[in-house]
Amino acid sequence: RNGNILMAGASFATELNDPKKYPNQFLVGPDYTEMFGILLNHIAKEKPGAKVAFVYSDSEFGRDPIDESEALAKKLGLSVPVKIMTPAGSVDVSTEVIKLRRAAPDYTIFHGYILAPIPEFITQGKQQGMTSKWMGTFWTMDSSTVMKMGPDGDGFMGVMPFRYYYDTEKAPMLEKIRAMRPEYQSTAYLQGFLTAMLFLESAKRTLAAGQPLNGKNLKAALNSIKDFDTGGIIGTPITISGNSIPVGRVYRADMKAQKMVAVSDWIKL
Repeated sequence: RNGNILMAGASFATELNDPKKYPNQFLVGPDYTEMFGILLNHIAKEKPGAKVAFVYSDSEFGRDPIDESEALAKKLGLSVPVKIMTPAGSVDVSTEVIKLRRAAPDYTIFHGYILAPIPEFITQGKQQGMTSKWMGTFWTMDSSTVMKMGPDGDGFMGVMPFRYYYDTEKAPMLEKIRAMRPEYQSTAYLQGFLTAMLFLESAKRTLAAGQPLNGKNLKAALNSIKDFDTGGIIGTPITISGNSIPVGRVYRADMKAQKMVAVSDWIKL
């Protein structure tokens, strides 16, 4: 509030992606609406005209991207036949699964949850003959979380702004992380690591310009970042023109390999 620091956090709330309202804040990845945008762009390319259902929690977190994403879906030539809101956490979703089955979506995007009730929706949906592809956003997409879905979670997809710890594509910074920490590190760890990288880069640029280290100057330095190489944590150079990094990739769960596997290129909005 006093303008002395540059601030980042765990949230990807769309509200924070407003440089006028939150001038010293930044999101280390796409905001929740941009995450939906990445998924919807992938869907529109993979299956033009697809039907996409939104299932979300009755929370500020859950409701965040829904209205704007429904409008974007229509712009992309997709339809949203049903939107289902549930309490967060473990709840009986049998009635909601029936509504979902009747809508017969080609894709179902979950948001506003970590794990439950996503596995319940998928298992019951499959039992009722649904052929929907199932998708999630960042806080569901850590590898250790998705693997808890069990066999029915095979093929579960979602958006991820970073490479996974075990990705084998060339990524020098990931190699350094694996050398320092041989055990699996979560996507939240990579989020924090990249945050520190960007803080450091902003401080270096501010000092190189002979300016004091305050929030305004640090944010201006952050916004000067163009085509920046993250060492492969994000698999494409990044440019930070506002409060977010609107880049991500779609990954798919391979339960046999117990890994998330990339199914798209890096998508920039």
